[in-house]
Amino acid sequence: MAVMKTPGVYIVEKNAFPNSVVEVATAVPAFIGHTEYADNRNVPLAMKPWRISSMAEYHQFFGGPPKPVFKIAAPADGQSADFQAVAERDKDPQGFVIQQADGVEGGRFGLYQALRHFYQNGGGPCYIVSVGTYKDELDKELMTKGIDELLKEQEPTMVLVPEAVSLKTIDDCKDVQQAMLAHCGGKMRSRIAILDIYNGDKALNDNLAPVDTFRDKLGINYLDFSVAYYPWLNTSIVGEKELSFENIHKDSIATLKSLMLAELRLDAKPAEDAPARDKAMADAIAGVDTDFEAQVKAAFDEQKKTDPKAKDPTPDQIKAGVLARKALLNKTLSSVSGVFNTVLNEARRHLNVMPPGPAMAGIYTMVDNSRGVWKAPANVSLSGVISPTVSISAEQQEDLNVTAQGKSINAIRSFIGEGVLVWGARTLDGNSLDWRYVNVRRTMIMLEESCKLAAKALVFEPNTANTWVTIKSMIANFLTGIWKRGGLMGAVPEDAFSVHVGLGETMTPDDVLEGILRVTVLVAMVRPAEFIEITFQQQMPKS
Repeated sequence: MAVMKTPGVYIVEKNAFPNSVVEVATAVPAFIGHTEYADNRNVPLAMKPWRISSMAEYHQFFGGPPKPVFKIAAPADGQSADFQAVAERDKDPQGFVIQQADGVEGGRFGLYQALRHFYQNGGGPCYIVSVGTYKDELDKELMTKGIDELLKEQEPTMVLVPEAVSLKTIDDCKDVQQAMLAHCGGKMRSRIAILDIYNGDKALNDNLAPVDTFRDKLGINYLDFSVAYYPWLNTSIVGEKELSFENIHKDSIATLKSLMLAELRLDAKPAEDAPARDKAMADAIAGVDTDFEAQVKAAFDEQKKTDPKAKDPTPDQIKAGVLARKALLNKTLSSVSGVFNTVLNEARRHLNVMPPGPAMAGIYTMVDNSRGVWKAPANVSLSGVISPTVSISAEQQEDLNVTAQGKSINAIRSFIGEGVLVWGARTLDGNSLDWRYVNVRRTMIMLEESCKLAAKALVFEPNTANTWVTIKSMIANFLTGIWKRGGLMGAVPEDAFSVHVGLGETMTPDDVLEGILRVTVLVAMVRPAEFIEITFQQQMPKS
């Protein structure tokens, strides 16, 4: 109020309503992994969390996909073949397997495809932490460092490291996942970790025992801030036109050429009297390992001989010519060789086997936007998914859902006439009555963070009854709105929540002297109807 020293009329405005609590965002994942580059107009973005809202923005700041490279090899002992083909003319068919090359050479980087799956399932804004380029090896230390960079960001509510399952050993993956748990549950306590199971494309009774090994390695710390899904998924993310002969490893080019020649019953160098079609197909097969840039330059040189006015080609012209020749060759091989198509289809199938974590982050976003964070992200179909890699029965899911150790793992199952559904909504702390369900944990994080940010406006305010009334009404109004939207239990607001603050109620005189204002909020959380029992009983006829 102004000091009244001069005669006149003074206007005094008083706030009639308390400050409001703004609901924080609940579905903003942070993805950590390798990108083609990390650059914002010559400003490096390496190891810097960067917010994007679409794949177009990702391409702008982080580039495109890696180039996966595959080898064609004979199956190892006990390994089933991916396809059969004749390696030499008039010989019996042999079995072959398609294997993605290791490390940098094979392009084993999963962040790009993970983001595509995330957006296909309803994803929105997210953060990217680029820990390296496609020229760097996968390294658990870099991934852990990328997790630590998120300490500077307040907005992310989920943490994912899709490439952790591509590390060389399960112990390396375990170290990264434990760092995720410590970050989410120990340091921040405002986000959850979505974990993928190492070798999660294998069956429960496989020698690798993926689920049992995952439970044994993970430990018991901060399980209520984490969630895991099993099995991996057969997806349709990578399309038919995204692979070509360039995705075959240089060491397997000779094998591919021999398979195609044997299939078409051709010689590498047809005789002079051979049909023109045979010569053309043999030339196409031989062109798989051709120096296309040299061919394009030679074509321009020939043009200059016949046209004195022709100029030297520009780099863009050479690049366009190389791309055109490669596209034509790939189209030719696809039209004449079934083996060529089989090899590429098997390679694409391998690429499309993906862990479910990124898709689930998209599901969380979609459910939060349509129903609210308190709705369990389950009984929802997955987009871009053909089938789970492992079919799970109801009996097999019993051990996933309820165990003595409490490490509940949510199943993804296929149902006739319904498609592939998420069939579980538990955190890894499955024995806890407080934090058994992921929607309960995420709702509580939202309530805590929203009230925390709103209460900052009252820091350094007098610790008196006026401040107590203000903060109580502010939180009560916010929780009333959440209750009206179905986020809290109870027929009336008094049954859904209660807010307590004041001297003798939540504080002692010593608290006031020390500048401490204590507020106690009790909320009745919404829990999913995980088990529905319908009782049938016979009754006597009434007529």
